[in-house]
Amino acid sequence: QVQLVESGGGLVQAGGSLRLSCAASGRTFSSYVMGWFRQAPGKEREFVAAIRWSVGSTYYADSVKGRFTISRDNAKNTVYLQMNSLKPEDTALYYCAVDRYSRPVGVLSNYDYWGQGTQVTVSS
Repeated sequence: QVQLVESGGGLVQAGGSLRLSCAASGRTFSSYVMGWFRQAPGKEREFVAAIRWSVGSTYYADSVKGRFTISRDNAKNTVYLQMNSLKPEDTALYYCAVDRYSRPVGVLSNYDYWGQGTQVTVSS
């Protein structure tokens, strides 16, 4: 089993920044992906960003490219999501997730473990 704990959410004004963290514990895998997804009220959960842990390749949804940056700290088994130039439409519950088989990153069903989520609210 893998446990994921997100933190760093909060309320911020449009144009502001937040940094989300996701600490992983439990089983480790030789090759895996850690991703961030978000779900706004009344909408489906959507892909935000991901990183292939072993090589550090990063991937982003078009809606966040140039504003969000995903990174990792190997020693802490932690992934971060730096979010800049936030917009009201970024308001959502943000989840981190792990795909233990390093499959295509944007597919929700490829992720085996999920955190509980951290709320991000951007006011206009």
